[in-house]
Amino acid sequence: MNRSTSFSIYPLGDSAITIDLGNSIDEQLNSRALAIHDWLQAHRFPGLIDIIIAYSSVSVFYDPAIVRTSKVNAPGGAYGWLNGLLERAGKEVLGTVIQNERTGRPAENGTNGHSFRIPVCYDREYGPDLEWVARQKGLSVEEVIGLHHSGHYRIYMVGFLPGFPYLGKIDSRLEIPRKDRPVPVLKGGVGITGLQTGIYPLSSPGGWQIIGRTPLKLFDWQVDPPIRFQCGDHVEFYPISREEFQEWKNT
Repeated sequence: MNRSTSFSIYPLGDSAITIDLGNSIDEQLNSRALAIHDWLQAHRFPGLIDIIIAYSSVSVFYDPAIVRTSKVNAPGGAYGWLNGLLERAGKEVLGTVIQNERTGRPAENGTNGHSFRIPVCYDREYGPDLEWVARQKGLSVEEVIGLHHSGHYRIYMVGFLPGFPYLGKIDSRLEIPRKDRPVPVLKGGVGITGLQTGIYPLSSPGGWQIIGRTPLKLFDWQVDPPIRFQCGDHVEFYPISREEFQEWKNT
């Protein structure tokens, strides 16, 4: 198996297992991880608790006692059976991907996702780190704003906070490290770190460089589903004024 289609499987404690396609922010690997996630959803089993997708990996959380009971003859117990299931998932999904690439057919795993346009106020009040980022990168504030909102971003992962989207990749001219220590971040804060950008759906300590804020509500426990975004969706930002931000908040 060549490097582009390889994967590894390893345990996460005694009640979770991960299939990892590679440690990188890569759209193709993320699409493959989504396809494996969909395959596992179609092959659910007794004892399954959750299936979590990250940038280029999928983790399966399970109840070992239930899996052992339902798979009494499985060699290696619950972990051995699940290791075999993920081996099968990886080989079948990647085999389909390779075949589609050879024939020029698009993938049929539903990973294109939805597209969203997100309003962001880049005013100093809402982007406390904006001027610092501009100085660090040798850019004007306007250039930082323009580079950020002109991007078209893929959601590679949702986590950390309920509905927090990890978006990439930002323009390399904006690549910047995290803060040395977390600081309070208000709900709706739009931040950057490394080659990623993201949105804080709730007020929380955070270490990303905050360059703006959106008035959109990204997490609402009173609606179904409570989270606005999913992996594989795409996001574009557009700038709004302070007045528009307040108008939006008051509607």
